[in-house]
Amino acid sequence: MVKIAARAKLNLFLEVTGRRPDGYHDLATLFARIGVADALTLKRSAAPGITLKVEGGPALGKPGDNIVCKAAEKFFAAFKIRPAVEIKLKKNIPVGAGLGGGSSDGAAALLGLAKLYRIPRSAFPRLMKIAAAIGSDVPFFMIDEIMAVGRGRGEKLKPLKPAGRLPYIVLVYPGVPVYTREVYGNLKLGAAPEIKARLKEFGELCSLIKKGGFAPGLAGRLFNRLEDPVLPRHRAVRLAKARLAALGADAALMSGSGACVFGLCRGRAKAAAIARELGCIKSYRVFLTKFC
Repeated sequence: MVKIAARAKLNLFLEVTGRRPDGYHDLATLFARIGVADALTLKRSAAPGITLKVEGGPALGKPGDNIVCKAAEKFFAAFKIRPAVEIKLKKNIPVGAGLGGGSSDGAAALLGLAKLYRIPRSAFPRLMKIAAAIGSDVPFFMIDEIMAVGRGRGEKLKPLKPAGRLPYIVLVYPGVPVYTREVYGNLKLGAAPEIKARLKEFGELCSLIKKGGFAPGLAGRLFNRLEDPVLPRHRAVRLAKARLAALGADAALMSGSGACVFGLCRGRAKAAAIARELGCIKSYRVFLTKFC
């Protein structure tokens, strides 16, 4: 039996630099792994096939449509192994939240199966190829890094090792999902000079983090282009971000395509106070967490 945590991510920076012929978009983003996580348990079964049981969270459709099953199917096909496995997925990461929960589950399934079937480390490039095929964010969750710069669809990764003390995170899910297809459908790209300026700021942000100079007060360097199509259309997301800022978070930003927003705080006491205040709002799910 193998147990594995599927951790969520934030995007500390996300600029959309262009549209691709394949229907995707080119990105410049900074992924950051956080403590909020789903949990997968995998064990071999006597009966053939892939069995998936999901606990917690909303209905996620047919088990066979779940990214965990898709990852498992591609794993067994790639390594020519007869499928005979039971997988239990316990959901904790909100769905439609911009936290990469599904992508992280898919990556955890691949890593868990590789451990369960004793696939050698030398086969990791094959696992990464499967990961890129099932989702743009999945490769990030395959690597054991706190942060990574993502390019292309997000699958071209360069690890970024932060120095110094990192802030605490107050994560707020405002109770309603936002779906990626809708967000990109309403997205208008920035003008070329604006994108160029943002990418310069991106480089400065990465440099600060590597040197240990990252401070939550540098809110101007945190950026998410996808706020443009989301905040005007989703009052709940807009209000959650405004509340984080009003309560004193040193920086507040939407993650990915939403709906989650996060606040960064230098001290745990301030973060905990903000989390308690927002936790009183009935429709919210609030997490106090860290980068990890």
